[in-house]
Amino acid sequence: MSILVVGSVALDHVETPFGSADGVVGGSAIFFAAAASMLTPVQVVGVVGSDYPMDRLRFLEEQEVDLSGVEIVEGDSFRWKGCYGHDPNDRTTIWTQLGVFEQFKPRLPDHFRDARTVFLGNIDPVLQLDVLEQVRLPKLVVCDTMNFWIDGNREALLEVIGRVHILMVNDAEARQLADESNLLKAARWIQAQGPEWVVVKKGEHGAVLFGSASVFFVPGYPIEEVCDPTGAGDAFAGGFLGYLDWSGSRSRDDFRRAMVYGSALGSYAVEAFSVDRLKNLTPDQVMERIRQFHEITAFELEVGAVRNG
Repeated sequence: MSILVVGSVALDHVETPFGSADGVVGGSAIFFAAAASMLTPVQVVGVVGSDYPMDRLRFLEEQEVDLSGVEIVEGDSFRWKGCYGHDPNDRTTIWTQLGVFEQFKPRLPDHFRDARTVFLGNIDPVLQLDVLEQVRLPKLVVCDTMNFWIDGNREALLEVIGRVHILMVNDAEARQLADESNLLKAARWIQAQGPEWVVVKKGEHGAVLFGSASVFFVPGYPIEEVCDPTGAGDAFAGGFLGYLDWSGSRSRDDFRRAMVYGSALGSYAVEAFSVDRLKNLTPDQVMERIRQFHEITAFELEVGAVRNG
């Protein structure tokens, strides 16, 4: 089993109340791969400029991440600079330099085209459609998107949504896409467009899984000091989809467990700048956090506590 991820490979410049980092590896595909590879092999498709320090991604190759789909093009790599306040959901983009990513056209190596599990990172929906034309018989396709594409390329995005099994968005994006203030109604509208499942990410407050006849909530893991929230959502997606690919099952219980694995990997991602925490993570540490999630969410049902009359 393995996962194909198509997304950005970037260099991030980040400022937080706890410090700053300049020119560190980032991008949706990298955060996703760093998390998902804790559970299953990953194939990455993206583009970088001739200035990109590919040696910093060697740790991914040691975790069974195939980077042969990352194209190196003459020019500057995609760079992003942002700053965060004490509220990790309060992010300001200072500048974005697309570089070679502006002309990105996904080209899947032939051995990537047989991928059974596909994650379409937050890129132009036209490019997401291009990827779907290149993969042969995917069994599970997950798509992420953002407000920029919801506003700027809605028609193509709706076409993508109609062809995926799971859509991942944050709560504001779900409401914007459905033009519906109620989150449950927004999720049901999205499901009517095609996806069987909708995952709504709520940052430090966790995530909600909407199925055809069920709703499941997983909280954010309580972290005493959030160092860098960048990439937490992609790490969540990596843990979520990594578990599903590892299990090979699509039961309701598997999806619920996948939500916990996603939240666990996302919580680790924020503990250091870039992917540094994920880079040094051990399987035992992941499982310990999974057990802690079980401890903070489980309870025994007590029947008869509510009085009659």
